Amino acid sequence: MTETTTSASPELSLVKAALSGLRADLFRDVRAYRPLPRAAADGPWTRMFPRRIRGELGVLPHAAVLALALLTFAVGAESVSFGADAYVAVLCGILVAAPVALTLLRPVLAWWVSLGAAAVLVFVTGGSPTPWPAGSLVGHTLVMMIVAARTGPRTAAGMWALSTLYGFVVTPVTGGDWYNSDAVPMLVASGIAVALVTLVQVNRTARREVVQERTAGAVERDRRTLLEERTNIARELHDVVAHHMSVVAIQAEAAPYRVENPPPELEQAFVTIRENAVAALTELRRVLGVVRAEDYEAPDAPQPTLADLDRLLDNVRDAGLTVDRAVTGAVRELPPGVELSAYRIVQEALSNVLRHAPGAPARVEVAYVLGGLGLRIVNGPPGALVKPSPGAGHGVTGMRERVAMLGGEMTAGATDDGGYEVSVFVPVAATPDAEGDA
Repeated sequence: MTETTTSASPELSLVKAALSGLRADLFRDVRAYRPLPRAAADGPWTRMFPRRIRGELGVLPHAAVLALALLTFAVGAESVSFGADAYVAVLCGILVAAPVALTLLRPVLAWWVSLGAAAVLVFVTGGSPTPWPAGSLVGHTLVMMIVAARTGPRTAAGMWALSTLYGFVVTPVTGGDWYNSDAVPMLVASGIAVALVTLVQVNRTARREVVQERTAGAVERDRRTLLEERTNIARELHDVVAHHMSVVAIQAEAAPYRVENPPPELEQAFVTIRENAVAALTELRRVLGVVRAEDYEAPDAPQPTLADLDRLLDNVRDAGLTVDRAVTGAVRELPPGVELSAYRIVQEALSNVLRHAPGAPARVEVAYVLGGLGLRIVNGPPGALVKPSPGAGHGVTGMRERVAMLGGEMTAGATDDGGYEVSVFVPVAATPDAEGDA
């Protein structure tokens, strides 16, 4: 026996979902409390006003709605003032204006109240014109426009459809004729008004989502860049650390043979040192294998140090950059990680000068002090005849990551003459030899 299953078509499923959402918007959440928020103080139109009063402009949307309610009151009262008691005219004005004001707090409920007020006003005005007296026509259209601006296209379409249905149902019930009925003019006028408001709202929502996506994308790019930079640092430092761990293992293995008749305790200590060094080296290579890309190839040449700065400066001079170097303090050998990071920082800073300030002179200052190493890379303003090349903007992020890894401090920013300056200080513990030289 073959079991057959029938599935609804995509069109039918879409219609069901729309009707379900419309039922939730207009019927289930009728009394939803949604106060109108204040306008943003940094909006494009608020920038036209002085800064000291921008904070007070947040209530302008509320004031505009209340002004529309007052206009609706005047239209509603005026439409029944002829041949009617003054109290009745005021009551009719309140009847059509109250839903407009109610949109400030409960927008969907305001639309239902406005629709009910239109039916009441038909009988108060004697059914002429039907089914939308002047006050209801203005007030109900304004209510639909405000609610459409505060909700979404689905709710706006549902309100307009039900309002149109109401007009075509009420016209024959009240004994009106289609020639004198204002159902069709109301259908066209309200449809155009609600459609315009909905288009503006959809466009605003789309732009807001684009801004959010761009912001999220920028944050994700910064995070990815930071991770990539950390991975690059790990790859570069691997050779440095691996070299020292290999030396430790080799020396620990050879040390017992340099001592005549070493005690067993000393031999066991060197064996333990070698085993720990080999284990640490193995773990280091395993961790590097996790962060290493599949297409990554380990460099054959040793990692650069500050001793290679002259070659780096010659390369950037060949690229057209005018750069000077100044060294202060007693030059000494620093830990390999500091040497490598200092070289990379200078390299990245000079690359930024070539990209963002072509034609500008640059200066590299290296200061050996007792407490660490200082770097300063500064350049002048870019030349007027050369256009800067756009960059990814992640060079400073990479430099900061290297400095943070070494526990140092870094500042980067524009100078008063239009150039750029990068200042770095990396703490380095003084060795006994350095203290003796000092």
